[in-house]
Formats: sequence, structure tokens, C-alpha cells
Amino acid sequence: MESGDGILLRRAVETDAVHLRAILHDTFESTWRPQLSAAAAQAFLIEDRAAAYVARHGTDFRVAEREGAILGLVHWRDDFVEALHVRRRFARSGLGGRLMDLAETEIARSGFAAARLETDTFNTAAQAFYRARGYREAGRYPDTEWNSGLTTILFTKTLG
Repeated sequence: MESGDGILLRRAVETDAVHLRAILHDTFESTWRPQLSAAAAQAFLIEDRAAAYVARHGTDFRVAEREGAILGLVHWRDDFVEALHVRRRFARSGLGGRLMDLAETEIARSGFAAARLETDTFNTAAQAFYRARGYREAGRYPDTEWNSGLTTILFTKTLG
């Protein structure tokens, strides 16, 4: 679906993989790397976790595209939003909201009454974004993915 500003929201295709990996690396560098231990950051890069994630789930992603450039992505499974990433230079442009609108609509269309997602306590911008969308904190627990002493917040939102 294309909007008046030329943004097309669509399912990712295999040929998008290089762009999807680039977006994940962009948000890793700008958001995650400063918060991680050196060992955790190095492991992410050496294991190329972005490429592995895209290889496993890339064609399940929905992307925001303008003039052939992929600007952001969202990925959900069932009622859980696994990932929302927007290229750093397009942050706070409304793309994240449009991608989340799509995810929430499709989650509700699939019969789920609520959506869930996680972010970490250091990511106050993400927390503010999700809270403004009606998400409420449902729990906190140690982040085991990064092995860096972080704390994860679970958010939920009732879908209408």
C-alpha cells in the first residue's frame, strides 16, 4: 500500500536482504552497541547475527520503501512484535508509527486481542514511542540475549 508521500509498505522479498541487514547494522551501531559490553558487540558482528536473522525471517518482514530505498522494517510472529527498525536518518519521521500500525492491524486481523513486544530499559526513546501508542509495561526481566547486564521490559497493548 502506497501513501501520498511515496512510502510503500510491502512484504520483503529475498532481494531486499542486503538492505535489511544494513538497517539492522545501522540500528545496532546507533542504539545497541553503546550499551553492550565489548564482548557482546564483537559477538554480534563476528556471528553476523543480522544476516542470520534476515536469512531466517527476512521474507516475513514488512518494509517501508520510497523510490526503491528500504527505510525501515517490522517483523512480528503471532501477537509478538519481534523487531521494529528504522534507518537512523529517518528516525522520528513517522515511519515507525506506520510500520507499527501495519503490524497491529495484522495482529488483530489474525484474531489476537493484544500485541506484545520488548525493549530494554536503556532505550527510553523506544519506551516513550510505545507508551504513546498505548502500550503498558507488563514485566521486567534480565536480558539474556546480549549478556551485558541489561534489563528487558515487556510491553502489551490491547488491540481494538
